[in-house]
Amino acid sequence: MIHAQERGRPTRRKKIEWKLLTDLVQSCKDAIEKIEWYALRWKIEVFHKILKSGCKAEDSKLRTAERLVNLIAVFCIVSWRVFWMTMLNRSSPNAIPQMALTDPEMKLLDHLVKDRGGDCSRRSTLSHYVVKIARLGGYLARANDPPPGNTVIWPGLSRLNDIELGAAIEVTTMGN
Repeated sequence: MIHAQERGRPTRRKKIEWKLLTDLVQSCKDAIEKIEWYALRWKIEVFHKILKSGCKAEDSKLRTAERLVNLIAVFCIVSWRVFWMTMLNRSSPNAIPQMALTDPEMKLLDHLVKDRGGDCSRRSTLSHYVVKIARLGGYLARANDPPPGNTVIWPGLSRLNDIELGAAIEVTTMGN
């Protein structure tokens, strides 16, 4: 049995504590490797949750395997983007927003989601824009709220994409 506990005292959540049963451990190095495997497994579970709950892959009514494969391929890309944006925001909140967003997406977010008070220097960070996306998805962004997660980033990104498509259609039909 491997018993792993997070060091330190995290704020606003419980410590991570895992008990893993395995017969693949012969040394401390093996135990660390198995803990790393389990951490990756958990990320895969989160990705599948986004794929199933966010994209609602199981709700599609496609009749051929080929169409279903194509739909799932697109959903995998979308799910990866939601997952990646969430994880990038948590690991590198001060990264430049262009790492995850296009210029038109940032312009639309600046137009749609008004900035609240706070630190003006953060307005050019990935975190600032991820919070705006999450606010489109229902995130309240209160002072003590944890960073936005997949469940609010998914609908926010979906709304942003719909608005971006509508803006592109308006430009082509109205000429502005």
